[in-house]
Amino acid sequence: MAANNEQPFGRGGEQTLSDRIARLHRQLGIPSDYARVHQLDLQTEPDELAETEPDCFGRIQRLTPEALLAWQGMKAAAAEAGVKLFLVSAFRSIAYQGELLARKLAKGQTIAAILEVNAAPGYSEHHSGCAIDIGTADSPVLEEIFETTVAFAWLQQHAGDFGFRMSYPRDNCHQLTYEPWHWCYQSGNSR
Repeated sequence: MAANNEQPFGRGGEQTLSDRIARLHRQLGIPSDYARVHQLDLQTEPDELAETEPDCFGRIQRLTPEALLAWQGMKAAAAEAGVKLFLVSAFRSIAYQGELLARKLAKGQTIAAILEVNAAPGYSEHHSGCAIDIGTADSPVLEEIFETTVAFAWLQQHAGDFGFRMSYPRDNCHQLTYEPWHWCYQSGNSR
């Protein structure tokens, strides 16, 4: 899926966000009842994003200003406890999510298999600018083994103090793969 010159999802234009998401879903072969079946809410892109430190791949990531402050506070508190946390990813646009799924389809994956590990465009918490994928030095990134780390144990005990919650625990109602590294900031819930 090529990048285009359309306005960002959810901001102006002739079509509504829902119309544009539906069109993208049809192009990708995503079932029309996806949101209902997976019990996921539509996620809009924020009006304002702030740049973070580089992620583990050296890319500058973006979060909402409030989520960024919460992330920085949580990361600093973890460091004080001897736990190293780093960003793997943060904001992801709806268009980028569509491109990600299109690349996987082009490699021969089925849409059903893709939707077990990636939310459909429009429904990823990464669109909100509040979701982060977290890594630590003693674990490969984006792998379930993260749950065995000191970092994960620290997050389970302290992330809520900073307004973060793990979005996709085992056997979650969204039918998404367990992601112990994926945490989302809930506005207004930090100390």
